Amino acid sequence: MQTTLNGKQVFHADGGVAFDPAKPCVVFIHGAGMDHTVWTLFTRWFARNGHNVLALDLPGHGRSEGPPIPTVEGMAEWVLAVLESRGIAQATLAGHSMGSLVALQAGGMAPERVQKLALLGFSYPMAVGKPLLEATRANSHDAIDMLMIWGHDALAQVGGNAVPGMGIITPIMRIVERAAPGVLFNDLNACHTYQQGELMASRLQCPVTLILGDCDRMTPLKGARAFMQHFQRCGLELIRECGHGMMEERPEETWQALAKALAA
Repeated sequence: MQTTLNGKQVFHADGGVAFDPAKPCVVFIHGAGMDHTVWTLFTRWFARNGHNVLALDLPGHGRSEGPPIPTVEGMAEWVLAVLESRGIAQATLAGHSMGSLVALQAGGMAPERVQKLALLGFSYPMAVGKPLLEATRANSHDAIDMLMIWGHDALAQVGGNAVPGMGIITPIMRIVERAAPGVLFNDLNACHTYQQGELMASRLQCPVTLILGDCDRMTPLKGARAFMQHFQRCGLELIRECGHGMMEERPEETWQALAKALAA
């Protein structure tokens, strides 16, 4: 669905179900270099099971006009502005990787507007290694290769899909490959330089659920566990034998964890 914000086109997927003001709303926020399509399975289910759904394309991603926003803080302001433009007073925010930082920031900036947070593939700080950051700065495909290798469990890299004949890594690689030059560096640098995690967590009033893969090498479990003390109300859903790309690696388990988080 296309809307307009500050003269720019904004796209969000609604799961194929029209907005109903009487239903609760869940907003999905994608990770670095991604777009709304990473949430397709989940948006369809929640839209057909009692929720309004907005799976956003951040500026400069997917079908939303750019330029991309260079900071997590700016992305969070933009998400809140989209909700304001749609007349959505409160929503649950579900963000993956970079999107989890955006959801955290938005929740801390406007705690009265956020009912729940589901933070997938979350860790803080979310530092990015120099080789990866420099490869994205150069718009080298090496950066995408690094993301695929480090971002997925070993099984996902040799098959592992429950659907015969379907790979796990190739579809997500194609999403990142179609991002405009500079977008992946913009996003990873925003993660690398973000420093407001503790402050935003201290302002949160809503329940928070961390949904994490136990084999995640991009945002290791250790960092997320250590950060849990900063939340007033925080639960953990651990997905076994899963790396950073949980939506494609373990879609069934990820859906179950999201459904549990939203129902809590």
